[in-house]
Amino acid sequence: MGPGPSDTNGTVTTASNTPNTTIGTSATIKVRMRLFTPNTLDGARCRSFGCKGPGTRFSYKLTRRRAPSDPTVSTVGVMADLPFGFSPGEDPDKHGKKDPDSGSNPSDPFAAFGMSGDFGMGDLGQIFTQLGQMFSSAGTVGPGGTASGPVNYELARRVASNSIGFVAPVPDTTNSAIADAVHLAETWLNGATALPAGTAKAVGWTPADWVDNTLQTWKRLCDPMAQQISTVWASSLPEEAKSMAGPLMQMMSQMGGMAFGSQLGQALGRLSREVLTSTDIGLPLGPKGIAAIMPDAVESFTTGLERPRSEILTFLAAREAAHHRLFSHVPWLSSQLLGAVEAYAMGMQIDMSGIEELARDFNPASLSDPAAIENLLGQGVFEPKATPAQTQALERLETLLALIEGWVQVVVAAALGDRIPGAGALGETLRRRRASGGPAEQTFATLVGLELRPRKMREAAAFWERLTQAAGVDTRDGIWQHPDLLPDAEDLDEPAGFIDRIIGGDTSGIDEAIAKLERENPEGPSDGPGSVDN
Repeated sequence: MGPGPSDTNGTVTTASNTPNTTIGTSATIKVRMRLFTPNTLDGARCRSFGCKGPGTRFSYKLTRRRAPSDPTVSTVGVMADLPFGFSPGEDPDKHGKKDPDSGSNPSDPFAAFGMSGDFGMGDLGQIFTQLGQMFSSAGTVGPGGTASGPVNYELARRVASNSIGFVAPVPDTTNSAIADAVHLAETWLNGATALPAGTAKAVGWTPADWVDNTLQTWKRLCDPMAQQISTVWASSLPEEAKSMAGPLMQMMSQMGGMAFGSQLGQALGRLSREVLTSTDIGLPLGPKGIAAIMPDAVESFTTGLERPRSEILTFLAAREAAHHRLFSHVPWLSSQLLGAVEAYAMGMQIDMSGIEELARDFNPASLSDPAAIENLLGQGVFEPKATPAQTQALERLETLLALIEGWVQVVVAAALGDRIPGAGALGETLRRRRASGGPAEQTFATLVGLELRPRKMREAAAFWERLTQAAGVDTRDGIWQHPDLLPDAEDLDEPAGFIDRIIGGDTSGIDEAIAKLERENPEGPSDGPGSVDN
């Protein structure tokens, strides 16, 4: 394949039969193709670039610089992944390790296109094929001709799939071992909680299975954020500017959907290899009643723990089953979690005064300087500003996540403590994993900028433990009947007052919450603490 139209700066050597391209000290390759007639490129060359046909137009720019420490290695400078609505100054991976194949490695930007390692001119065809698919799906519409949404989820699925690569299906023997572990864990949990079993099936998932089975929930999580980010700019514009910017805003909406889809796909590809179970991040991501464990991630997790694999599998199965008891029999819990994310998104605002001040001092000539552009974006004027409504939503979300995790810790410890000698050590290992930036911490830092505090998790676990000792299992689990019964952040800081109200007979708040529950559901709850699981 011969080189396309290009202009170079430096020394560039290409050859059709050479697998790698030699680039001198500094080189910029600008590849532009404008296909208005069949004569622009012959059919074979067009197909090799992934072109759909005449009228297709691509523009792609590669800048490669030789690394000072190694004359044989080239690096490509790109912007790092950004969370929804955050500036380049935010680093969603500052607590976690980077995966070189996840598409989020600044030294390997081509991983998102299914490539990694050395880049040669022969890879351009694959890049343009991927770009063609991205642009062809940018205008995807749903039923009735309506837009498919603020995030291009088909692109997210493709990027995640490219990041994961080929993974062999979970063997039947592994699935059987997982099912046995979950069944055993459910039996032991029956004596530790009043909530009935919530799992109907136990399976092993590959990373690809995890993406496929959780993407629907990610839509519910990401749509409010992406929609608000997409519309907050338009709502902040003056009326005269809105009418003039109509076509531009539509184009930006499509491009934003692609950007969000690509970012989400990279995050899902990374998380799919790190999560241990379907509820590892504290959210009900998978189908209701399906307990799922990730064998490959569990294998990596067990390295160096010096505990029997059967113990570790049963411990993780107990945590998964305990989460499902909550999510299956506390019907309001999922909506409260997702509602907190949506409330955070709806409170988003843009400070237009800062942008106007920046525009007055802006020099258009700086657009040709990448360093100036990066400095411009790094000033943070384009990112949404935190509002009191968002702060309240984040506090509510963090408290609820801490209560879920604390309850699971206490229940699993009670169920396994006398049966698995290493249960306490395994629980401590998971706590250290969260403190160093586990999947849950990465997810909420990227999604809403929330840094889950280990201290809040410890306070919640201590609260449930003290309440269990003071009031018993049934009273403890009865608090999940209604969200108004749960402690708030202040109660976790000072749990004694809350517990005294529970055991001291001051039921005014509880009676009011129960009356509200009865008004909302006059026929009575079908599922809840002490109910029969059919």
